[in-house]
Amino acid sequence: MDDLQVEKPLVSPRIDGQIGTIVIDNPEKRNALSHGLIEALIATLEAFAAEGVRAVILRARPGVKVWSSGHDVYDLPSGGRDPLGWDDPLRELVRAIEECPAPVIAMIEGGVWGGACEVVFACDLIIAAPSATFAVTPAKLGVPYNVSGMLTFMNACPMRIVKEMVFTAKPISAQRAEGLGIINHMVPSRDLEAFTQTVAESIALNAPLSISVMKEQLRMLAGAHPMSPRRFERVQGLRRIVWESEDYEEGLRAFKQKRKPRFSGR
Repeated sequence: MDDLQVEKPLVSPRIDGQIGTIVIDNPEKRNALSHGLIEALIATLEAFAAEGVRAVILRARPGVKVWSSGHDVYDLPSGGRDPLGWDDPLRELVRAIEECPAPVIAMIEGGVWGGACEVVFACDLIIAAPSATFAVTPAKLGVPYNVSGMLTFMNACPMRIVKEMVFTAKPISAQRAEGLGIINHMVPSRDLEAFTQTVAESIALNAPLSISVMKEQLRMLAGAHPMSPRRFERVQGLRRIVWESEDYEEGLRAFKQKRKPRFSGR
């Protein structure tokens, strides 16, 4: 009889006192946000909420060069339907972070790419090492972004910085991100874990109900951007132009074939 193969967990959660820590732990795939990894993250957040955790730290293994490579491209549909709709797992993860009653602190080392940027920007606080970089990369793949995702970026960054990040797809450094107010603190790598733990402990000492209510108030106010049905339909129509295009198919092919895409604008 063949030996049963046990799948390695994609996240490593733990609770210390009133602080929950989630370690994203799939370095072989550079912590790509696959459906399985996202499901594990959401389930852990729900378990932490049930346990009454008062602060959550979201991190990768110590010393990683890539915190997360973003949306797992192999999970994107090859065409014929919206690749980033309301029920896309990444959307569900972002909502789970935003709706978690406890503040979620992103502790960042290394590169944060694509959809992982939105996950990090959806967190309540961001504390990063100098090695951290942030790159919004859908334009490299010919992938459209959705309205709620764009709103996450707009709430985290000044508009001109959002435009620079989405148009160039080039990373910005932790130092620049701190200067722009995108991250809360840049901390030397040797002090990163202790500093983040101290911030989490200071949150955990305060009234959890007060914090959860204020977090929900801020979430609702940050999303209070009125849009007429006509404008919403226009935005959705613009996205459809992209995901029904030849460029979308070419971007996915090029990524899977490990070559540079040849975009035609069609």
